[in-house]
Amino acid sequence: MEKVVLKADHRSVTGKKVGVLRRQGMLPGVLYGHNVKPTPIVMNLREATKILSGLTASSLITIALDGKEQAALVREKQKNYIRGELLHVDFQVVSLTEKIRAKVAIELTSEAPAVKDFNGIVVTGVNELEVESYPQDLPQRFIVDISNLAKIGDGVYVRDIPVSNKVEVLDSPDEMVVLITAATEEEEVPVEAAVEEPEVIEKGKKEEGEEESAE
Repeated sequence: MEKVVLKADHRSVTGKKVGVLRRQGMLPGVLYGHNVKPTPIVMNLREATKILSGLTASSLITIALDGKEQAALVREKQKNYIRGELLHVDFQVVSLTEKIRAKVAIELTSEAPAVKDFNGIVVTGVNELEVESYPQDLPQRFIVDISNLAKIGDGVYVRDIPVSNKVEVLDSPDEMVVLITAATEEEEVPVEAAVEEPEVIEKGKKEEGEEESAE
């Protein structure tokens, strides 16, 4: 994987005052993790946004700070979803000689023929896998092609996902990732129940009335 480097500087401004930095086109963040005390940092917002937009939570990035490069993972991105801007980013420094555990997203691609040919429904299960490996061996995502799901009952399970021998998957191999099921007409059941229920209630009231008149 190509090395991705993001430049950062130490940040002295904290708390509510970081709004000033954002107005100046800067992005606040924090660096913590392996042999690193929590360190407030600041980056160029435009540069950071461009670099981070193509990364996932399991993507390895290099933070250049004080002339020193440190490998890290993006652990949290706070975002203003209305304006589409990053507000704050947490980076976890990792050791390239120690294995770590991380969540890797699953991405479905293509279309399942069973949907068109048999009116099948695509039901998804787990959408990420927990893995263990050296940071530099972490996959950014697992791509699952569903174009071979041709009939009802076809599916993909954790055991079916190709994984590098440098990566250990910690989830059960029997966990379902995606399954093709048949369309049902469950919506008709409540309608029938709704028709029958008033008849039962009405009958019950009539019986109560009959008993009262008998007394």
